Amino acid sequence: MKRFNKYITRTGVPILSLLLLFGCNNFDEINSNPDDTTTVSASLLATNVILRYTRFSGRDAKIMIGDNALPKYVGYANEGQMDQQYNKIGGGDFGLMTILPNIEKMIEYAEGGIMEDSYKGLGAFAKAYTFYRLTMEMGDIPYSDAGQGAQGIYKVKYDPQEQVLKGVLDELRAADQYFANGTTFQGDPTPYNGNPVKWRKAVNSFALKVLMSVSNKESIGGINVGSRFAEIVSAGNLMDASTGFYGLTYSSQNRHPLSGTNDLFTSRTILSSLMIDNLKLLNDRRMYYFAEPAGALIADGYGASDPAAYRGVDVEIAYVQMNAGHSANLYSLINKRYLQEEASEPLRLITFAEQELILAEAVLKGWISGEAKAYYESGVKAALTDIMTQANGNAAHGMPITQEYIDAYFTGEAAFKTTLDDQLKQIWMQRYILQFMQDPKSSYFEYRRNEYPEFPVNPETSLNENNKNGIPMRWLYPASEASHNRENLEQALNRQYDGYDEINKIMWILK
Repeated sequence: MKRFNKYITRTGVPILSLLLLFGCNNFDEINSNPDDTTTVSASLLATNVILRYTRFSGRDAKIMIGDNALPKYVGYANEGQMDQQYNKIGGGDFGLMTILPNIEKMIEYAEGGIMEDSYKGLGAFAKAYTFYRLTMEMGDIPYSDAGQGAQGIYKVKYDPQEQVLKGVLDELRAADQYFANGTTFQGDPTPYNGNPVKWRKAVNSFALKVLMSVSNKESIGGINVGSRFAEIVSAGNLMDASTGFYGLTYSSQNRHPLSGTNDLFTSRTILSSLMIDNLKLLNDRRMYYFAEPAGALIADGYGASDPAAYRGVDVEIAYVQMNAGHSANLYSLINKRYLQEEASEPLRLITFAEQELILAEAVLKGWISGEAKAYYESGVKAALTDIMTQANGNAAHGMPITQEYIDAYFTGEAAFKTTLDDQLKQIWMQRYILQFMQDPKSSYFEYRRNEYPEFPVNPETSLNENNKNGIPMRWLYPASEASHNRENLEQALNRQYDGYDEINKIMWILK
């Protein structure tokens, strides 16, 4: 194990063990000889780093469904009830941190090359993305000393969430400047294909998302949230309609996680009434791309193109009742294209559509000037265009999204409202719809911030033991921390949560 000494985690567990546990790919190829530049290059490491965030690797389709159950997109009617839809969250993990040594090696191998700045930009973004996701899940986390196993730091202190988020914002600012000076780099599996201009725009768009997600705080580590937001917007290096998305396009080599699971549990995934009812209210044709008509309603004479043929499940009802309703074909299942197509629409983690909706909210908050209505309509049009161009219109039950439909979308409930409260809710709802089968944890984070859309809760069915009437607020810390890093864990719990690791505790950004 001597060759792995420099890849020891903060807990003293070899990276090899963690990579096997968390399903990281290509460890043998990348880390078998970290000093051999003939087998390891910055571009190879860049691919590994990017895929760590964009590929549904080491996880199965059922977990993807569970991620969508937590923010109430779907219900589940097979193999027993799914905990997430009944408000139970378990332990988180620090698996994302296992990529930190590869980030450092990528930057090291790029030194002196013409692509150095671009790889540094990718590294800064990757670190920001890693620590943002982890702190949003759990609160205080190891940050300043994380990934320092090579320096003999195995039991790492937990940094306060405010300091972690300041570090995230600093990394994103650094990434912006690196990409500004960068050149096209190799090893990028995203649609950006190493284009530093597009990467820079995505980095800044993500920075806006981070800032909006902490909008309940006026400042983060001395950074004024609204002012930093306005500064990024003023600089002008943001996504536009031609930038595309940061994410991954599925293919026969990298199939959609639900592909080929038609006869297994995923075929019993039901869209929630929260999702279906709001799509109907907006006359939103994404419903036809997301869902199948309910079999019982088709039998009653409704056509597949009739919105009346679609019925979601109230995900708070008892599992036995949900299962019985599924057996009676009462509900709309997830669209079969997800289960049958190897390459349904791609994974989109940072998009122009979401950026525009975030800008609309920023106008309403007074952070930037502009017209909220224009940003709102731009964001929704971009989201609809993504579906029109990237999803299979033949699977839309005769109701495809067309340019004519997009141009006429903003009528009735979809028209921009007149009161501030209604306008904010419209923006939040569109961001909610946007993340269906994409980045559902983002919708959960947004619910915590806004308490909208209202998630259904039934104390009779809730698995949230300490708050039967509430949605959990966080993941627990990894169980391994209690044995490998107890002293630092206890300090973090005492500082934040009265010494108690519990899912209803309120982290700093929500106070």
